[in-house]
Amino acid sequence: MASNSAIEWTGSTWNPVTGCEKISPGCKHCYAERMAKRLQAMGQKNYVNGFELAVHPHALELPLSWKKPQTIFVNSMSDLFLEDVPVDFVKQVFDIMCRAHWHTFQVLTKRAERLAELSVELPWAQNIWMGVSVENNDYTFRVDHLRATRARVKFLSIEPLLGPVSDLDLAGIDWVIVGGESGPGARPMKEEWVVEIKDQCLRAEVPFFFKQWGGVRKKKAGRMLQGRTWDQMPGLVVNGR
Repeated sequence: MASNSAIEWTGSTWNPVTGCEKISPGCKHCYAERMAKRLQAMGQKNYVNGFELAVHPHALELPLSWKKPQTIFVNSMSDLFLEDVPVDFVKQVFDIMCRAHWHTFQVLTKRAERLAELSVELPWAQNIWMGVSVENNDYTFRVDHLRATRARVKFLSIEPLLGPVSDLDLAGIDWVIVGGESGPGARPMKEEWVVEIKDQCLRAEVPFFFKQWGGVRKKKAGRMLQGRTWDQMPGLVVNGR
């Protein structure tokens, strides 16, 4: 239920919840769904039902056993704020993140409405970063819900970027990640969409991280944008340096 991660902006993954349901265009070619089916075929016990929602209480305390500080992506194989995840279980996950204060936890959701609804009941320790996914202009409303939470660090994952994201309100946002879709059936991403978001971040002095161009051969496509890599993180100097 945990592993080192190949995701460029994190270190490890921790999955006390697995399985999900598609709710917007960014979900169409879900990598977690493909991975879950592969793990089911391999007989992995936590994926006996493939990509159906499952909570795993036995995995809750894993971060407490990791003594070396890590940056941990929470539920890379699900969405903690999925409507059918019990509120008590969400609170248990947050309790563990608070207790494992030496780690940095990154939580990401598309269920921004439920995030905002539950936010007042959750303990927002400084080591918990909260993000929402935005794939095009139609889903920027999620940013407003994120902004309404009490999370100390708020970030946007604009991946897969499927269209322009213009006039992005970055007030109260601490970090922006952008990336193209990868894998079978990957939809194309235009450079001008990425540059527009990058420029908005620079003007607002919000750290910008460019994850990948994506495509069927994402390693070959790489992650260079305008002749350089963009690996800015919250708290680092921005303005192109």
